[in-house]
Amino acid sequence: MPPFPHRALRALLALCTAAGLASLTAPAAHASPGSGPTAVVAMGDSYISGEAGRWLGNSLTNSGSRNGTDRAWTGSAYDPSKVYGATAGGCHRSDVSEVRSAGPIASSLINLACSGATTANVFRASQGGQAFKGEAPQADQLAAVAAANDVELIALSIGGNDLGFGDIISTCATDYIVWYSYCHDDQQAAVDAKIDGAMAAVGRSVDEIRAVMSAAGYAAGDYRIVLQSYPSPIPRAAENRYAESGWARTNTGGCPFWNADSDWARDSLVPQIADRLKGVATAKGVQFLDLRDALQGREVCAKASKQVTSTVPPSATTSEWARWIDSQSTQGLVQESMHPNAYGQQALGRCLALINAVPTGNRSCRNTAGTGASGMYLTTG
Repeated sequence: MPPFPHRALRALLALCTAAGLASLTAPAAHASPGSGPTAVVAMGDSYISGEAGRWLGNSLTNSGSRNGTDRAWTGSAYDPSKVYGATAGGCHRSDVSEVRSAGPIASSLINLACSGATTANVFRASQGGQAFKGEAPQADQLAAVAAANDVELIALSIGGNDLGFGDIISTCATDYIVWYSYCHDDQQAAVDAKIDGAMAAVGRSVDEIRAVMSAAGYAAGDYRIVLQSYPSPIPRAAENRYAESGWARTNTGGCPFWNADSDWARDSLVPQIADRLKGVATAKGVQFLDLRDALQGREVCAKASKQVTSTVPPSATTSEWARWIDSQSTQGLVQESMHPNAYGQQALGRCLALINAVPTGNRSCRNTAGTGASGMYLTTG
């Protein structure tokens, strides 16, 4: 006989109580784990924590509200805690993070993800996991969440920092601005040297999550894990609105990358990581959400999008959905660079809501040109 899910057991006990068989129910003071409010949990790194959620598109204006793009503007100063709460300057869990933007898909929408996290920050401390930015490993935090809530879905974005994704972006930008050389050749070699180990660690992260849920009394069928990939924040060379030569990509667009490096990142690196993550999801028997094309046409410097100006207000239908590289560090923190901004986070939240309604199978999430988050849709595969 297959194991009886604890959710189904609670339903049966409730039915028995209604029939007058109260002696079969457990005392309220000893309710089984997962009997609280339904919950969807986000775990992992900056792409799901809500990094860059401070921004509504990109503007060259460096004062005031930056043409309405800076959600931290109070009218007289900048207060990032308006967006990131107590995690400002740290984990950057924004008020528009993916799970917070998913809508009413559960009673509790819980964000445990932290900007900069690696797989080691997901593992339980008892299994070698490491605290990060003053917080316990995410799997240990999940244990408390699982005990107090009925966790239905766990969305996981992890592995990018194990591969040094931030270092890759920094190197490629430096090679464009300073050294006038390409980055894709040496950076591809660096990724190839790390990716097997990184993917093994992602798989272990899934195992750690399952171990926590099992210890909390959940059966395998009581919840889902959705492992997701990363969207590209920069466009292909042919889709960049700025010429490769000159300083426009650096000083105006905030996308300082050579054409060859842009094409490599968009059509080689991001797909390589996505395909490998899909392989982990398949091996571990969890769902996969492919986000590689989620920002298509909405990337930094994309021809199909515009910067915000005094005459072009922020808009989910026309503005960029990713944070540019502020090479002069005149707006916010550098760590926000190359992440989905508020519009992008809201779009990814819609992707999460859509896959929440699909109990099985892998999906890709894409946007519809000229629409906001409501235009996101899933395809099979």
